[in-house]
Amino acid sequence: MSTEVHLAFAHPDERGVATSDTLFDRISLRDHIVEVEIGAFQVERDITQRLSFNVSVEVLPIEGPIDDNVDRILSYDRVTEAIATELAAERLSLLETLAERIADRILLEPQVVRVLLRIEKLDRGPGALGVEIVRARAMTASAATRDPAPQPLFAHLTNDAIRSPHLSSWIDALAASGDPVVISVPLPRNHGLLAATPKSQRHIDLLAIEQNAWALCGLDPRCVVVGTFTELDWGMKNGQISVWAPSKIVLDSVDGNAVDIAQLDDWFGDLIKAKRRISIDADAPFDASQAI
Repeated sequence: MSTEVHLAFAHPDERGVATSDTLFDRISLRDHIVEVEIGAFQVERDITQRLSFNVSVEVLPIEGPIDDNVDRILSYDRVTEAIATELAAERLSLLETLAERIADRILLEPQVVRVLLRIEKLDRGPGALGVEIVRARAMTASAATRDPAPQPLFAHLTNDAIRSPHLSSWIDALAASGDPVVISVPLPRNHGLLAATPKSQRHIDLLAIEQNAWALCGLDPRCVVVGTFTELDWGMKNGQISVWAPSKIVLDSVDGNAVDIAQLDDWFGDLIKAKRRISIDADAPFDASQAI
């Protein structure tokens, strides 16, 4: 009996271990607190209260080496994004409804086998009041439709544009475009480091482009260097102006190494399904509506 009571109030991780004959890998979220309006009682209207989320996500083991590659694992951001998305969808009366929707959304991820989720209200009494559910892929009657991938405005800034006095106004225009923004930059001017083999030269050129990306971000703090699809996806969904550092994505791609350095923008724009594309190289402020 004492063991059952302990499991009832322990983190969902422990319940997961105790209720499964199969040992899966787990991703945990502990004591994630969000302030939101929720509740069926009138006294819960027009006020916010704190919700605490504890989540254990059981995932299939990764086949082959991870290679320290964030794109090969289920990111913790997917769990917090599922919570944020369902909280933003509409005002709910019941924690049970919220829990079901969050679990359904997490189960859309192909690696996920089972979700153990506890939600607690922290401000409705002297203690925490909440619900806990367990949902497996086979138990899910209907899953929410996965959000379509963002289609960004893809802007290439030349070396002249990066050093232009109009840079800030161009970034203003991109930020005001209404679309997620991804920026690419070229090889830096006067890049002349030569290698003895094409393979080594490609690595050097890709890293030189990344140096140029960092230089741009140093000139405008609204710009953030991204080097993985996970970072890029988060940036596009959260209003960040992302500057592409190409080496990891290019070198990890099955076809990226076949693309000439000069053609990287075309390749990457297709890869991220860019909604609009523009090259910025003038000495006058640019209008984002010019993008095609």
